[in-house]
Amino acid sequence: MRVLLQVRSTLRLDPMPARLALPRVLDTLERLHGKPKRESLADPFELVLLENVAYLVDEKKRRAAFEELRRRVGATPKAIRAARPEVLLEIAALGGIHAALRAERLRECAEIVFEEFGGDSSAALALPPNRVRRALQKFPGIGKPGAEKILLLTGTEAVLALDSNALRVLLRLGYGEESRNYAKSYASAQAAASTELPTTCAALRRATSLLQAHGRALCKSNAPACDECPLSDVCRFARANGV
Repeated sequence: MRVLLQVRSTLRLDPMPARLALPRVLDTLERLHGKPKRESLADPFELVLLENVAYLVDEKKRRAAFEELRRRVGATPKAIRAARPEVLLEIAALGGIHAALRAERLRECAEIVFEEFGGDSSAALALPPNRVRRALQKFPGIGKPGAEKILLLTGTEAVLALDSNALRVLLRLGYGEESRNYAKSYASAQAAASTELPTTCAALRRATSLLQAHGRALCKSNAPACDECPLSDVCRFARANGV
């Protein structure tokens, strides 16, 4: 609680700013959640598998399912293609519901690498910028945000890649405008936030990681813990809800 109060005190230098500068937001979140750990995965195909091996589970279970896949089968297109269906099904079952569908999608991911990229998933990253996102979105479970996450984590492009947690935090803090259209909300928040951040992969990885951590821990979609959040004084959502 003492740390939380210390963090809050740094935000009261200015009376109710309309929007706190994003670098200050990130420094506050780092004091609260700790320095982000570097993502251990940097291979594009492994990142695709990570998205497809689990569904509607927490990050710990997702990682556990992926590690089991890597241990029992391997995390290469060739290994996935050669895996026995029952083994993929057992592993997919560790990652939540719809295991049969996800087991099939794991195999589909491998087939796409062979059919579209000659067996080498990194070939997708070598495409011109106007084509690389479309190429990555050929994989199941990979939309524009997922494609941009792969570009960022592989060091291919310095882009602010936002998952739903990070996006929610930005919108509540006044970065961008929320819309019923997810793509519009995403583009709006991404554009607003990007103007305040360095255009390096390291800086943008830090930003996305901290925003994501805050969305998971406190700034949740349902029942957010605004009374525990050091950003509540400058949060559009908290003010609207009388926190």
